[in-house]
Amino acid sequence: MVNVTLAMPEPLYKKMKSHPEFKWSEVARQAIEQKIQDAELLDDLKAVAKAEREHKEGKTISHKRLLEELGL
Repeated sequence: MVNVTLAMPEPLYKKMKSHPEFKWSEVARQAIEQKIQDAELLDDLKAVAKAEREHKEGKTISHKRLLEELGL
């Protein structure tokens, strides 16, 4: 596992220190993981929208034609 250093405002740091019951590195890791999942979902949605747009514009071929072109 790697270590990451975070910069944060002093008031926020003091509030964190007042709650030692939390494992703040775990809180940060979970927040980063969730943000990555959100970003990946957004990437997937953009790819689907692009594929739909290209299909409507006639820039794609049917599954049947693709199989024929591949000789399958």
